[in-house]
Amino acid sequence: MDAPTHLSRAEIESHQLSSLTEILNSLLDTNPFYSKRLKSIALPSVIGSVKQFSEHIPFTLRKDLVKDQTIHPPYGTNLTYPLDAYTRINQTSGTAGNPMRWLDTPESWEWMLENWIYVYQATGINSQDCIFFPFSFGPFLGFWTAFEAATRLGCLVIPGGGMRTRTRLLTMLDHNITVLCCTPTYALYLAEVAQQENIDLTNTSVRFIVVAGEPGGSIASTRQRIESLWNGARLVDHHGMTEIGPVSYQCPRRSGVLHVIERSFYPEIVDPKTGSSIQSGEVGELVLTNLGRVGSPLLRYRTGDLVQSDPSLICSCGTSELSLVGGIVGRMDDMIVVRGVNLFPSAIEEILHSINEVVEYQVKIYRKNSIFEVSLQIEPTPDCLSADQLTKKVEEILHANLSLRIPVSAVAPKTLPRFELKGSRWIMD
Repeated sequence: MDAPTHLSRAEIESHQLSSLTEILNSLLDTNPFYSKRLKSIALPSVIGSVKQFSEHIPFTLRKDLVKDQTIHPPYGTNLTYPLDAYTRINQTSGTAGNPMRWLDTPESWEWMLENWIYVYQATGINSQDCIFFPFSFGPFLGFWTAFEAATRLGCLVIPGGGMRTRTRLLTMLDHNITVLCCTPTYALYLAEVAQQENIDLTNTSVRFIVVAGEPGGSIASTRQRIESLWNGARLVDHHGMTEIGPVSYQCPRRSGVLHVIERSFYPEIVDPKTGSSIQSGEVGELVLTNLGRVGSPLLRYRTGDLVQSDPSLICSCGTSELSLVGGIVGRMDDMIVVRGVNLFPSAIEEILHSINEVVEYQVKIYRKNSIFEVSLQIEPTPDCLSADQLTKKVEEILHANLSLRIPVSAVAPKTLPRFELKGSRWIMD
């Protein structure tokens, strides 16, 4: 398959408007969830622009979907076709509350595979690559779509479920793996185990590490640490959601920048408090409408992801698609306020992954006099000469960057937990 071609801004918006019109016409009489919502508003007979779509269509909130599935178990009413038209089921992780189940038709599934192929092609991955997936496949959408899309692209794909970490590393060497797909956390842990087991990562053929599930892929210090540990393999970020689909791909020219696949999504960025549109370059909440998942669609879905757009109309890579500087800056439900400072997990990660002597960390959140406080545990590298000096160094760097004094303590090697999938480093004490 050829590399993706870039559409002009006018072509993108024309395609989006055509798709939005088609979706609205499909849902009005056949999708119980949306037909009720759409018929209760004064929709114009013709939607003349994407801006007009935003002005008339209400937001869809996660709590709306959870409530719908609670009242109408097990799948809710956001189904455009009869149940026998659906062939796939996945569900969210439930980290933000009750997990949601999501059904897909073969057509919707194909649409998501096309998005993942777009991600691979934009990265430079082709049919000559051998891709390794070092995790057990569960009900999460990203695993399955990434795997199946790689086969469609013509790659040799190897699942690594049911293996110990050491076995996975040896498998990568045996098969001359060129692409590794995992979370940033697990890419770090694989490298840590390789050092412990005397497995030389300079002997691997890995040229790309495609990560998702955490913001780390767009955090400079995390990206640099992983690339250094993996002998210069290029880290490639991507993000998506089970309920919305594969959304973005990393800019081929600019690290830390994600592009929304606008031929598949209509994106907006709004003020998280008011829901109003914001100026380009400001940080706001990403709102998405998927354009090809008609069987289980989402219109103006408030993702809870905080992003910052690039005011440039055309990226240096040639695309006119929306550029998200820094990828996913944070999630609204992850932010806590500590002594008047808005604190995101990504800010702590950025700092700690820039300090080579810190292998792993854990943040404990607790209440003191009805306000949030945090403390930090770090696990030094085995060759760290002084844990006390390291904790003092970390405290000073945190204070300089965050204007917060956070108590830091060190723990013995191999004390803190390791994670195969998403890291859970923030603990409510």
